[in-house]
Amino acid sequence: LDPVDGSVATGQGIRILMDDGSRIIFRLSGTAGSGATIRMYIEQYEPEKISTLASEALADLIRVALDLSAIKTFIGTEEPTVIT
Repeated sequence: LDPVDGSVATGQGIRILMDDGSRIIFRLSGTAGSGATIRMYIEQYEPEKISTLASEALADLIRVALDLSAIKTFIGTEEPTVIT
């Protein structure tokens, strides 16, 4: 059950819910023949950091996500190819 809109989705990836309401989501996306992209979504409500760059405001949660997933070990790269 999505805590924001109450929707239910299955088979859409791996979702990790934190005690403070933060979420880490991993899912595959891509089209046949062109490979797949691993998307990592980081969501955290930080009202006091509203004017801070997202990468800085979410740095601790990003580190947790990378440590929990060991994604660098699986994909063999240190940096993402796209950040949105």
